Amino acid sequence: MATLLLLAAGMGSRYGGLKQLDGMGPAGETMMDYAIFDAVRAGFTRVVFVIRRDFEDAFREVILPRYERRVPVDVCFQDTDDVPAGIPVTDAREKPWGTAHAILAARDVVREPFAAINADDFYGRASYEAMHAFLTSPEATDAPQPPVYAMVGFELRRTLSPHGTVARGICTTDAAGFLTGVREMTRLIAVDDHVENQDPEVPARLTGDEPVSLNMWGFTPRAFAQIEEVFGAFLREHGQHPRAECYIPSVVDQLVRDGACRVRVLKTDSQWFGVTYRDDRPGVAAALTALASNGEYPSPLWAMPVAAPSDAE
Repeated sequence: MATLLLLAAGMGSRYGGLKQLDGMGPAGETMMDYAIFDAVRAGFTRVVFVIRRDFEDAFREVILPRYERRVPVDVCFQDTDDVPAGIPVTDAREKPWGTAHAILAARDVVREPFAAINADDFYGRASYEAMHAFLTSPEATDAPQPPVYAMVGFELRRTLSPHGTVARGICTTDAAGFLTGVREMTRLIAVDDHVENQDPEVPARLTGDEPVSLNMWGFTPRAFAQIEEVFGAFLREHGQHPRAECYIPSVVDQLVRDGACRVRVLKTDSQWFGVTYRDDRPGVAAALTALASNGEYPSPLWAMPVAAPSDAE
């Protein structure tokens, strides 16, 4: 068994709205519709959403009814005050503490191997198939020491936006395909024949061929305690900062460098695309329409029944 954990609590500040509820497909499908469709047909047997409490009603009215008869679903909440006991944090916090914090929100709900993804990205069918195969393999489930996790890597140049800078985890790997490091860069943009990170604190010139994390991670439940420990250390240093965020690529990077886990980088030929800015939306909508036109997806998306496999399969 494997669960899909959708991180849907983001504010969508650069986009200008709750893009998780924005219908971009040819029949009004959301990016989450495509994520769950691909995950279920890849073999995932459960879906858990991480959301904010302030749009729970809209989520239950608009989103959950699409899936409840197709796959078991659950909801958990990313709250700003859900932090390790005894660590003082600022009262000025207006949004949650980032993707590592979002994954921790599911620690009392998810008890099986799981894939954690952004709810507003399109990762493609092959990515879900590769991740499901890993999560149900002995490499992940036989309790190796240290634990083995996974991520799907994409080529940096194919993940940029023409409308502004983006954040990506730049990855390095060893000869065996395991992650050796991931460095979060938050202001990446194409410049002529290369890519630059225009953050003055972490300036970098990149070729564009580098593998990047787009937050498609595969974990076992052992990861929750590890993430919580690193998150606690982050808060001790940054807990009084009203805008600091703890990114899951940075947490994984620390765990890898400490020898606390190994992370297999999964290769996929899937096309990734996503919406960071509202101006990205027309291109994404056109790409989804093209996928329906060439038969890769039915339209409307749920016209073709997709059922989660039984536990006996």
